[in-house]
Amino acid sequence: MSTGKANTKALREFVASMQEQALHFHTFSARLNVDLEMSGKQVSSRVEMKLVRDSILQLSVQPFLGIEVFRLQLTPDSLKALDRMNRRYVAEEYSSLKRQIPIDFNFYNLQALFINHLFLPGERDVFDDFLYDHFRLEREGFITRLHAEDRLDIHYLFEADSEEKLLSTTITEPAGVYALQWKYSDFQSVITDADLFPRKMDVSLLKNTARQGGMTLYYSRLQLDKPLNMDFPISSKYKRVSLAEIEKLLVPNP
Repeated sequence: MSTGKANTKALREFVASMQEQALHFHTFSARLNVDLEMSGKQVSSRVEMKLVRDSILQLSVQPFLGIEVFRLQLTPDSLKALDRMNRRYVAEEYSSLKRQIPIDFNFYNLQALFINHLFLPGERDVFDDFLYDHFRLEREGFITRLHAEDRLDIHYLFEADSEEKLLSTTITEPAGVYALQWKYSDFQSVITDADLFPRKMDVSLLKNTARQGGMTLYYSRLQLDKPLNMDFPISSKYKRVSLAEIEKLLVPNP
C-alpha cells in the first residue's frame, strides 16, 4: 500500500518517470511457479522463462523433476509450441491470424505484461514523447490511472502507486463484459534497491468483474543480461498441427 504524498506529476512527466524506473535489461531469465485455475480445476507447475528483450520469449513447462513436457516460443511475428507428451508441434506466423482478427495487441505488449512494463497497444515501446499523449490520466488518492484505447475500442487501464510502480494492467473488451486483469505485488530488488520487480503476478479472466479463472505466477531465481540458449529443436518424429489446435496442445487429451 502506498504511503506518503500523492503523486502530482503531469501526464508526460509521470509516464516518463514510470519508463525510467522500469526494469531495464537485454536478457531476462527466471523460474516461475505457476498455479493455474480453469473451469474449477487447479494445476500447478514449474515454468522456466527466458526472454531476449523485443526478440524471443520462451516458456518451458516442467511439472515434475525438471522434465519439460511443453515449450512455447513467441517472437514479434511467429509462434512455436512443442508438446512433448504427444509428440506434436505448432509453427505459425501471426499474419494469417491478424487478417481474421485485426487486433493491435502484439508481442511487445505481451512481453510488457510479464515484465511489469507500461505499454501502448500495437506499439513496440512508449519511450517516444509523442506517444505519451495517447494516455489519459486520472487520480484517486495515492493511485494514478492511465487509460488508453486501441482501434477496436478495447480499453487498457494501468494503475500505479505514488512511487510510480505499475500495480495492475486491465484489458477490457468494448462491451465491458469480459476483461483480462494482471496484478503485480511483492516488489523486491533485483540488483540494487532501485531495481524493483514484482515477484508475484495474479492474472484473472473476468466476466462482469467476477473472476472466471486465471493463474498466479511466483518469480524466483531472476537473472539479467546473462547469455541464454534460445534453441528450439523439433524432432522429425513430431507431427505438425495447425494453430487452431493450440488449445488441445495446452490441454492434452487424457
